[in-house]
Amino acid sequence: MSAEYATFGLAPAMRAGGVLANGDFQVHRDFVDFIVDGRPLLFQLSDLDAVSPLAADIPPAIFTGHVRSLLLEAEAPLAGGRYVIYGCPECEGLECGAVTAAIEPAGDGTDDVVWRDFAWQTDEHADLELNGYHGIGPFRFRGAEYRTALGRLLAEAAEPPARRRVLLIGARVAVLAKLAAALRTIGIGAEIVHDASGVPAEELRTYGAVAFGRAVGETQRTAVRRQFEQAGVDIAYVDGLAPIIPLLVAQIEAALDRGPETRRRLTGLVAADGAAGLEVTSTCRVRITAYRLDRLYRTHTLDVFDDVLGPGRHRIPLDARATKGEAFLVARTTGSVLVAPMTR
Repeated sequence: MSAEYATFGLAPAMRAGGVLANGDFQVHRDFVDFIVDGRPLLFQLSDLDAVSPLAADIPPAIFTGHVRSLLLEAEAPLAGGRYVIYGCPECEGLECGAVTAAIEPAGDGTDDVVWRDFAWQTDEHADLELNGYHGIGPFRFRGAEYRTALGRLLAEAAEPPARRRVLLIGARVAVLAKLAAALRTIGIGAEIVHDASGVPAEELRTYGAVAFGRAVGETQRTAVRRQFEQAGVDIAYVDGLAPIIPLLVAQIEAALDRGPETRRRLTGLVAADGAAGLEVTSTCRVRITAYRLDRLYRTHTLDVFDDVLGPGRHRIPLDARATKGEAFLVARTTGSVLVAPMTR
């Protein structure tokens, strides 16, 4: 099959971390994704939970090495001229499985670059017949466009990205401490303060979100917002729905996803009249978990949905147990998480 021209670009992406219903933790990862013909290449891989090698939390020298490798300035890391395109977000080890592809010059006198023979690979050699992604590629990228996009990363790599941090403001110190610990466990820095007064502007610029507890009044919220505005910070604000740690973590992860909707898998979630309404942009596995508080403010957790959904709008009936009392839904898929309170 001959390679057809495709556009090549790069865009910030994230793999949302979280505290899962079974108590496990899912690590937060920021990375640069490959944009082919205007859409994330990862979306063509259905339900793959993975990140590109261009992750924000790896040492600058390794990040630069990956970029130069994709520029064909270094020898291919795998046999057959193959390169890792996406790997395990937890360990990035090949033994966990990775999407690889052969990357090579077009070989026809142009400076074009071709990505071909995509495959799922778990050791040094790819079995294209058994594990090939036969419906993806080959892609031919114009050399100037390809090298310009990757070249920008080399310039940006000289300055390591600021650590992802969240400012937590609330009255219930015990809840905030547990939330901060959970966020740090999944790779997000978190600090607890009463307000933002006196914090230097350069420090405020290191935060990606501010989370308010339910007891924080509007006067205090306004003062905090003014502090960030004066520092020239474009930041996400989170109004905590309930003192439920997995729910609050999901809210913060959703707020940290500042990318355009066209590059998200989940773009809408509503919970009303005993059903969940979901908007999905590409085929993916979606898990929905319900959290609710009873009259004694005890937390109850219920997994209500786990299946693959295609693009479009979906209405999912909910178990009656998930809608009692003060209830909330968390919808999660690879790279996206959304939260919605249950309305009646």
